[in-house]
Amino acid sequence: MYPCTIAHVRVSPRRYAFRVRTYLWLIDPDRPPVLPWWLRPLARFDARDHFSGNLPSIRAGLDSFLDARGIDLAGGRVVMLAHARVFGHVFNPLTLYWCHRPDGSTACVVAEVHNTYRERHCYLLGPDGAGRATVDKDFYVSPFFPVDGGYTMYLPEPADRLSLTVHLDRPGGRAFTATVRGSRRPATHRELLGAALRHPWSTAAVSVGIRLHGIALRVLRGLPVQPRPRHPHQEGVE
Repeated sequence: MYPCTIAHVRVSPRRYAFRVRTYLWLIDPDRPPVLPWWLRPLARFDARDHFSGNLPSIRAGLDSFLDARGIDLAGGRVVMLAHARVFGHVFNPLTLYWCHRPDGSTACVVAEVHNTYRERHCYLLGPDGAGRATVDKDFYVSPFFPVDGGYTMYLPEPADRLSLTVHLDRPGGRAFTATVRGSRRPATHRELLGAALRHPWSTAAVSVGIRLHGIALRVLRGLPVQPRPRHPHQEGVE
């Protein structure tokens, strides 16, 4: 588990920032944590929350997505960073999958993005040795940015420290930066209970924070809302 701080900073068209403290899980999607019955309301990982949502496991959904793009991990290890369902609710703005070949080398990283309109989209990334990857923006996330520009992501696989950065660059310059910073903790029963007490309804808090951020930009800053285009079908995701 990674108790962490998520920060969003908008530079354009108006500067605005917010931070939220929460906690994320780093798991093997082949073998999600098995918790005693009395802790299960605090952490569940469901296949329906990822990729097409209609396969028996998260790993099966990932493998289907990769297979559609000609990538076979041949059983290689995958680690997944995400929020768990808490009291039946989950919202994962960004879920990351570090995908390895059988020899342990990194084959790719998959960034699965959810927006507040219950849509999801996956980016297939090939990071360099420092964890840096670039990709065109293909998915409507914020109502204040159109679908243009591209992302520069720094996604080193978590170890003792969790340190992720996502920049959105648009014509005219950098428009938005999101960061995730945290430290690893053992996923013990005590640690989970402590995290749940410190951050009750943690995934709902992230969802509410994003929506309040949007209200502040629309009402207080007067930013115009960009039309939401129809999200095209993405094989292996919808």
